[in-house]
Amino acid sequence: MSNIAKIVGQRIRNYRNELGISQEKLAELSSCHPTYIGQLERGEKNATLESVEKISRALNIPLSKLFELLEETNSNDESIPFECYEIIASKSLCEQKHIYNILVELDKFKKN
Repeated sequence: MSNIAKIVGQRIRNYRNELGISQEKLAELSSCHPTYIGQLERGEKNATLESVEKISRALNIPLSKLFELLEETNSNDESIPFECYEIIASKSLCEQKHIYNILVELDKFKKN
């Protein structure tokens, strides 16, 4: 499967986990089959636009959140900022704030 399918699938899993719901519950909320949700999350299936829209609604996130910065994945070069984005985006808002504060402190330390 393409790298994009894997990234979008991982993002679906991250948002689902952040809500604390199972694949079965997401399937119910999005009117998709639970097996299909699992296949999408593992990057084994290419999602249809219709199913991605249903899933984003069920997750209560804008459709665009699942596709942010995907163009970065098309280069063959490793992108450290993109990798950092993926790690941070997979965390809860509270964890994101902690990571941000750590980065701010590191930046201040570097300037001294």
